[in-house]
Amino acid sequence: MRSRRIVTAAIAAAFVMLPAGTALAGSGPAPAPSENSASKSTATTPEGNPLSAKAQAGGVCDDAHQIGKTGYIKRDGTTIASVKQFYSPECKENYSYVWLWQDFVDQEDDYTVSAGVWSYTQNHEFGTESWEADNGQEYWSGGTDTVSDCTSAGGAVEPAGSDTTYSGTTDTRC
Repeated sequence: MRSRRIVTAAIAAAFVMLPAGTALAGSGPAPAPSENSASKSTATTPEGNPLSAKAQAGGVCDDAHQIGKTGYIKRDGTTIASVKQFYSPECKENYSYVWLWQDFVDQEDDYTVSAGVWSYTQNHEFGTESWEADNGQEYWSGGTDTVSDCTSAGGAVEPAGSDTTYSGTTDTRC
């Protein structure tokens, strides 16, 4: 429970430090059908696949696609994870997606991961999910009703036995 509070606090702190942008959270063109959902594959991917088993188990809508720029989580200058914000036009929801890089996964036995969407408009984090003592690679937040808000997706990783939580966020979408 302590780890979950630390990870959530780290994500919230990272979100507060980012300036607001100007793009609408749900704006921008949807990807062409050939680019959408890895051509209907259910494989996990660094790019994020809303049709993967973990995404579907977490309730991610099939048409979700990345919006904004990718953020990164770094440990001692080395990238250990990517963070992306996804938007579903059909479900009108935003999601955070955290992908742990293979080098990190290979080095660590277990870690705590958290993913959520920060609303600058409401000054609150939504959809936050945490996984303690896990060893996976793909993590999706819950869907959030924040499409009309200024938002960023965030993620945090704390290796087992570490006192340090590493966090990162995407750019802000308004």
